[in-house]
Amino acid sequence: MFIAIFNIVAPVFILAGVGYTWVRLGFEYRIEFVTRFATSLAIPCLIFVSLMQAEINPNILGKFIGAVFMTYLLLGGLAFVFVKSFRLQPRTYLMPLISGNTGNLGLPLCLFAFGDLGLSYGILIFAGTSLVAFTVGIWVVAGGGSFKRLLQEPLVAATCLGLLFMWQGWHTPVFLTNALSLIGQMGIPMMLITLGVAISRLEVTEVLRAVFLSLSKIAMGVFSACFIIWLFDLDPMAASVLILQFSMPIAVTSYLLAEKYGAKAEAVAGLVVTSTALTIAILPMVLYFIL
Repeated sequence: MFIAIFNIVAPVFILAGVGYTWVRLGFEYRIEFVTRFATSLAIPCLIFVSLMQAEINPNILGKFIGAVFMTYLLLGGLAFVFVKSFRLQPRTYLMPLISGNTGNLGLPLCLFAFGDLGLSYGILIFAGTSLVAFTVGIWVVAGGGSFKRLLQEPLVAATCLGLLFMWQGWHTPVFLTNALSLIGQMGIPMMLITLGVAISRLEVTEVLRAVFLSLSKIAMGVFSACFIIWLFDLDPMAASVLILQFSMPIAVTSYLLAEKYGAKAEAVAGLVVTSTALTIAILPMVLYFIL
């Protein structure tokens, strides 16, 4: 079991370590270009092809999407109560407690741990994270919604199109599928390397508070997932992916939103770094529980 968990976790942190080391050695890494390329082209291609080729029963698919929605609703409620109870500023701390790193970190783990089917489930959760970030996230941090921004996101379009193809049983021509697959295969390595680069540029502030909030975020995520699994009676594969994705550390997206819209970006940066570091110790326990 230890070897199996190591084989899942090691590639993730090795690739993130490549990005971290690359920047620390002084080499140039244009994170804005790579991030835009990955989120606008590579990851949408990965999402579309993975969903199109996924063999998920439509009845199970509907139940799982409902479970993801309810998990985020429950987690959001818990996070709101938590923030109010500890008198934290919602603009700064609410979204970090809700939005996990289900993309850069979660998708590779779903793939390595559960194969292509697990990746398809993980993509649906990642899509949910993106929807939350670009709607509720912007509304909380900036004080206003952005439905237009949501409609312009390639990730959203790729998810909807992939779900349509999967539901109808459609497939693109082989040559186009192969091309989209090649583009999509760049996505996960790019996201992991970029994660390492982003972490190398962040600074940890107020360590004890960051540890407490990071552990609280992971605990609330796992509790929410487990409760919804019990409520919806999900099958083992879907349940395992739900727990894994909702145990992810705080997303770098939370830092980017805080930086862009004037929240306390330094505090959020500390949470991102601390929660990601804690994941090294927590993740093997989560994988041991769900595998």
